[in-house]
Amino acid sequence: MKVKVKLFATLRENREKEMMMDLQQGATPKDIIKRLNISQEEVAIIFLNGRSVKVDKALEENDTVSIFPPVGGG
Repeated sequence: MKVKVKLFATLRENREKEMMMDLQQGATPKDIIKRLNISQEEVAIIFLNGRSVKVDKALEENDTVSIFPPVGGG
């Protein structure tokens, strides 16, 4: 199945900011994170089609997954 993946802020370093990924049926955001070599500590928020989800939420064809790092600053 095809899924659109959007990365934000520091997660874009040395990666595409937006890409289409071909994943197996039943894949989750955790599978995407692993495939992109992103550590769990680098991920703070995951949106699936504009709604916040956990890393183990099953994805469906044509979903859009947005992955955000923790917000820093002071």
